[in-house]
Amino acid sequence: MFDLIQRWLPRRWRRPPPVPDGLWNQVVAAYAFLGQLSSVEQQRLRLLSAHFLNEKEFHPANGLRLTDAMALAIAAQACLPLLHMHSPSGRPASDPLELLDWYDDFVGIVVQPGAVVARRKVVDGAGVVHHYNEVLAGEAMDRGPVMLTWDAVAMAGEAAASGSNLVIHEFVHKMDMRDIRLGDAPGGAPPLPSGFLGTGSLAGGQRLWRQTMQQAFDDFREAVSMSERFGVEPPWLDAYAATNPAEFFAVTCEAYFVRRDRFGEEFPTLLPLYDGFFRPRQAHGALS
Repeated sequence: MFDLIQRWLPRRWRRPPPVPDGLWNQVVAAYAFLGQLSSVEQQRLRLLSAHFLNEKEFHPANGLRLTDAMALAIAAQACLPLLHMHSPSGRPASDPLELLDWYDDFVGIVVQPGAVVARRKVVDGAGVVHHYNEVLAGEAMDRGPVMLTWDAVAMAGEAAASGSNLVIHEFVHKMDMRDIRLGDAPGGAPPLPSGFLGTGSLAGGQRLWRQTMQQAFDDFREAVSMSERFGVEPPWLDAYAATNPAEFFAVTCEAYFVRRDRFGEEFPTLLPLYDGFFRPRQAHGALS
């Protein structure tokens, strides 16, 4: 009953169970990109993670035994992109807990032990229905739950060297899905505050985002194509980023948070753009 009451209270009045020191230190030690945060950032992340755990419902599947450390590892990585953001309304967050509004369209998180096979159906331009199987490590559903595979989450510390992070990928998809119409697909363009990066208007910010992302996406697709066709060195990030703009946004965001230094070298035009979105106070005016 207490937990039910807590969920109905405004977030600033809720009192989630504190994250024990030992558990927090265990998770931070397992993921170097979390350990590189400042003490102030870690304190903020720990607060967000505690409220995240209080709000979300974890559902282990296929015999997985989900521990507190596993749930906290997911929460901390999911909340990492929120640390310095604006609220979804575009306003600066007066309370850091407002940032969890980015994830307020769902409650459930399904955790599978390993990759799962999903049955898909598509209809081509001629109206022919095609069925196929897709192997998934994770999936974010518009206005629905997030699915993650623990095998991939557990490897996030090692995967950071290649700029990969499953949790960040799926939760950035959630940001990209915010405010899209039901049934539409995300397009790699999350909601921006008015006057983004000093552009002076909402339309100007959206235009800057689209143009910068499109050029980077086109360049990446060309690099992938050159690698596949002529055997030149493949790009640093997973070729899956060339699938469409939404996947390009999610894959590049993984790298931005876990290997910022290398990300800046590989995508110099995206670094100020992502700083403007994920760290608006520090980046204001960087591309104006």
